[in-house]
Amino acid sequence: MSETSNTTPLALEISLADEMATSLLAEGIGANARAGDVILLFGELGAGKTAFARALIRSVAGAPDTEVPSPTFTLVQAYDAGRLRIAHVDLYRVADPAELDELGLDDYAADGLVLVEWPERAPDRFGSDRLEIRFGDVEPDRPLRRKVRLEGFGGWQARLSRYAEVHEALQRLSYGTWHRQFLQGDASSRRYERLSDDGHKAILMDSPAMPDPGTGSTPYSRIAHLAESVTPFVAVARALKNYGFSAPEIYAADLDAGVVVLEDLGHRGILDGDGRPIQDRYNVAADILAAMHCMDLPDTIEVEPGIVHELRRYDQEAFLVEISLLIDWFAPLVTGGPLPEAAVAEFRGLWDDLLYDLTDPIQHRTWVMRDYHSPNLMWLPDREGIERIGILDMQDAVIGPAAYDVASLVFDARVDITDQMWREVYARYVAERMISDPTFDVEAFDRDFAVLSAQRNTKILGIFARLHQRDGKSGYLAHIPRISDYLDIALSHSVLSGLKLWYDTHLPPDLRKKAAV
Repeated sequence: MSETSNTTPLALEISLADEMATSLLAEGIGANARAGDVILLFGELGAGKTAFARALIRSVAGAPDTEVPSPTFTLVQAYDAGRLRIAHVDLYRVADPAELDELGLDDYAADGLVLVEWPERAPDRFGSDRLEIRFGDVEPDRPLRRKVRLEGFGGWQARLSRYAEVHEALQRLSYGTWHRQFLQGDASSRRYERLSDDGHKAILMDSPAMPDPGTGSTPYSRIAHLAESVTPFVAVARALKNYGFSAPEIYAADLDAGVVVLEDLGHRGILDGDGRPIQDRYNVAADILAAMHCMDLPDTIEVEPGIVHELRRYDQEAFLVEISLLIDWFAPLVTGGPLPEAAVAEFRGLWDDLLYDLTDPIQHRTWVMRDYHSPNLMWLPDREGIERIGILDMQDAVIGPAAYDVASLVFDARVDITDQMWREVYARYVAERMISDPTFDVEAFDRDFAVLSAQRNTKILGIFARLHQRDGKSGYLAHIPRISDYLDIALSHSVLSGLKLWYDTHLPPDLRKKAAV
């Protein structure tokens, strides 16, 4: 483990009223912990270090009955706590810091969490990215209340600051005493936690206002009309629920802090236990889109008195900046360098022509969720009809062409969907539209579907390459072959013959799939 840095930490001082307050602090810190973290616990005997460590380990493991003995005599107690491996270390009996070399902590420091009591016995051994928690004296007039100081170094500085913001927001929203457990993060800056209290449950959305910086003077998120705060999520979720769809109920929200407490729609999705699509559930998801696309939905939604959210149009600029991700990120990844300027110009010219009609504000004016696929669709078997699917992701909703979300559903970036299945789900959607609207133009919709399938899968190739190169999230590359195959299906439509020729010339299927190697 590297030597300790002397960088100025971010400090947070709090007062813990009792052991329950210590447990809640541990749960909140545990929900923010990630692989590679080091947390150092300072304090005298009986100060609460072991109680904190025990609560954190149980929370991360999601098992409140986990045995967590003190490692005073073993020095290290290891746990496979679900999403994290944890090394609980007690250095009270260490006489020589060199003894740490025999404990194997470097392995945990690389891909797990190292949680250390009595770290002062081995100074300068725990790296620059660390959280130090100092359990101080009890308050003289209140013997159960103890002062605690948290100091975040390196990467923990921003996380500790955000922890404090979320904690204060939960206090304001009357959820400050609820138990917290990490649920998941996603490709953006959003995080989710499960909240619970005496049999009640909810989901915490932690979504700080943060525009994607992009590479130019205008943030990418602004050009692509992506949400930069929680306000769009709250607005669209409430509106969807009012229109009869199963969006999560918003229990409480602090829009300025980017904190939302919402209904927990459970853990059952539209895939089976082996990650395969369940067609009956995809059929219901298609029925939702058919119902939504027959509605006259507004462009503006009142979030709360005095605050109105306007859904932006999925315009030409937004479509084009999305497909540019392929040029900026994916092409250099698989070719080893930028594409020739002539090839880039041809690519953009082809897309300009293909997308022109799809931005018509008269023909295309339904709500587009944009990420309407398996990670964001929950199965609710106790409900009826289209309410059996819960919709989780709607903050980036825009006004645009109906075919986009159909393409998002049947060409699910993370799931292998057979040719027969996607065609049957697609046909079901088309049939529902024809029943509801005799003027529905099947041929025009089929063209739109092909163009938008190609656009979406082109964009995703670029996004997943960017997540790999910029954000170090290389696991997304495993999906590249599937996305490439979906792209080829779309390119087989006659309207895309020119674009297919471009791909075959500059980024053929075999070359695209090398990104996953």
